[in-house]
Amino acid sequence: MSTREIEIAGNSIIIQELDNVCDSVTGRPLTGAWLWDSALILAQFISTHFDFQNKSVLELGAGAGLPGLTAARLGATRVVLTDVKPLLPGLINNVEANGLGGRVEVRELVWGSDDLSQLSELGEFDMVIMSDVFYDPEEMVGLGKTLKRVCGTGRHTVVWAVSEVRTRTGDCLHELIMSQGFRVIELTCQLGGGCPEAFAVYELIPPMHEENFHVANT
Repeated sequence: MSTREIEIAGNSIIIQELDNVCDSVTGRPLTGAWLWDSALILAQFISTHFDFQNKSVLELGAGAGLPGLTAARLGATRVVLTDVKPLLPGLINNVEANGLGGRVEVRELVWGSDDLSQLSELGEFDMVIMSDVFYDPEEMVGLGKTLKRVCGTGRHTVVWAVSEVRTRTGDCLHELIMSQGFRVIELTCQLGGGCPEAFAVYELIPPMHEENFHVANT
């Protein structure tokens, strides 16, 4: 395990990366236990583009949890970090390392799960954040299904994602647009000169929110 201290908007956030978390079926390391550049960029982006005071935030595919922990540090009153079961102990460690157990929850959530209890217990959120989730087009049906449920219809939920732009990123976004009905907007990333060239920030608007959506650039 390695420990990193990250400075975001004047806040120090401790991230412990686990190097021994593996998929129970394949035996391959689960790279979500490590801190990736997309999570760093997302944490920096949300720190300057959203007022988190008294807001609720859900992070999907949280990995090490930096963006969600950043939201809690910046005033969100409820943050839920979600990922697959093997990654939850690492998330719990990072919540405890930052003393945020009173405001940050850790939950298992499998995208597209038909276990409605997982989603009904979560409720609805003011913001959903994600980093490096656009890697497999086949996962987008489940992701879209989950997003629609957590966004709901009772409030307007802002959905932001940062991704390293890879060969399959466009295929993933195309799947969300064509089969799931999302609108996808690439946002201007103003982080001391912009995002690194290989990365992009997106806003996703679920079909039921088309009449009233938030754009970070306005």
